[in-house]
Amino acid sequence: MQYSVVIHKDPKSDYGVTVPDLPGCFSAGDTLDDVLHEVTEAIECHIEGMLMDGESIPTPKAIEYHQSNPDYNDGVWAIVSVDIAKLSGKTRRVNITLPERILNLMDKYATEHGETRSGFITQAAIEYISSQQSVG
Repeated sequence: MQYSVVIHKDPKSDYGVTVPDLPGCFSAGDTLDDVLHEVTEAIECHIEGMLMDGESIPTPKAIEYHQSNPDYNDGVWAIVSVDIAKLSGKTRRVNITLPERILNLMDKYATEHGETRSGFITQAAIEYISSQQSVG
């Protein structure tokens, strides 16, 4: 999954970063590289906690959706990729059957977005389940 993050820095402090799609998820670091690495770990931990608590994972929104929020006016935006297929403990190998054309489309999309096939399927399933829970 790709999350929009907003990075902010006060003159006498480290960089801070907030994840608007995951309320309460934030991190800090000495440099921009540090803060992007740290926020990736923060997102993974945050989502892991949500999964353990049985909460639905919100679908990430585009940066444009959040830019009108005055809390983020002075921030710099970035995108952070998190492979949620690696989260929530033990993984299990499964055998599924898909039309070859669909599989090729999935693989192409996943590759273009820096994801794995498993990560793509996991993300799609979580997004679908979340959308159905918010409707019902």
